[in-house]
Amino acid sequence: MSKYLYALAGRDKHILSLRIVIVALVVLLIFIVWGWKSAPDKLTIHIPPDLRSGSTRVWWDIDPSSIYAFSFYVFQQLNSWPKDGEIDYKRNIEAYSPYLTPQCEQVLLAEYSQRKNLGELKGRVRTMGEILGRGINSTYQDYITKRTEPRVIVLSKDAWIVTFDLYVDEYFSGESIKRALVRYPLSVVRSDTNPELNPWGLKLNCYASKPLKLVMGEGNDK
Repeated sequence: MSKYLYALAGRDKHILSLRIVIVALVVLLIFIVWGWKSAPDKLTIHIPPDLRSGSTRVWWDIDPSSIYAFSFYVFQQLNSWPKDGEIDYKRNIEAYSPYLTPQCEQVLLAEYSQRKNLGELKGRVRTMGEILGRGINSTYQDYITKRTEPRVIVLSKDAWIVTFDLYVDEYFSGESIKRALVRYPLSVVRSDTNPELNPWGLKLNCYASKPLKLVMGEGNDK
């Protein structure tokens, strides 16, 4: 009789061990499903433009050229007034708000209101572009030879300062009324909050410091 009891006890222990294994597998499966559901279905990876020498980098790292391209594109579009600055400037701020931090959007709207009240927008047409020879590549060469600061300064993996040397042309009734050469230091931050509206995962945080008017001389500027 004890022989049968021993066999039954062994069978019960084996069944218990199988149940424990099944429960463990179910818990593991739940974690796998949860991880699969929470994983992003899209992943933005910034690749340097020149891959002839190869590139090894972590997925979240953003190359300075991508930071420069993003910030220049958004800043140029904000300051493109093809017909009337009073209409175009505000429309641009609203259209590119997904690429601006909330603080920067408020700064630009306040600037718009101030310039509108001073009569500096109505009927004005504005264009903006890089000063020839003052792009990101030329500045890195200057950084090596003249020890000047590069166009993109990395503050952290989530923050950068980008500097542009730009010309600004403004017209009124077809007549040129303004030609300025300006150095704009802009703050850029990482923001992956809305990839549908902002696939870059970056935002302008407005000016890092006060823009500086440039005076072009014999190869020098002040």
